Amino acid sequence: MLLLLAPIAHAAAPDNAAQLAGLFMQSCVPFAGDHTGLRNWARQLNLAEVPEPARAAFLHGAAGVVFDASNATGKFVVVSEDAGGCSALADTANGAEVVKALEDDLRQSGIAFTPGPDTSDPQEARLRHREYTASLGARKWRIVTGTVRDRQGGRAMLTANPD
Repeated sequence: MLLLLAPIAHAAAPDNAAQLAGLFMQSCVPFAGDHTGLRNWARQLNLAEVPEPARAAFLHGAAGVVFDASNATGKFVVVSEDAGGCSALADTANGAEVVKALEDDLRQSGIAFTPGPDTSDPQEARLRHREYTASLGARKWRIVTGTVRDRQGGRAMLTANPD
């Protein structure tokens, strides 16, 4: 299933941003750096592995596994890199709402975070990124958001790596 490769033909569902942030908080935050734990979690939820060629497209040359986490409201995937990185992606979500939902979820989870500035992607001006440093006790993460600058929304990605 080519989840995020098809063009977007509709506005972002109002709760896709919250769902993406929730998926990220359940998958990538607890399992960043632990690809075995992340993959066990995904399999316990019966998330299907995404086959080739979509798997390779999501991994951009990295080794790993991609899981389809789509539901009735949207298309979502979880990317588990062998090196420990984890990403959650939505086919469509409002970028500002994704950032707000992520920050709200981090606060509610007691995770301290410091956001960096929004920056434009050097290769695609419509994309913006924001990098965060985050911590909870001895646990530390580097979190990056990737969203589309468009009020109607677009593809969105949240990535976590242990720091």
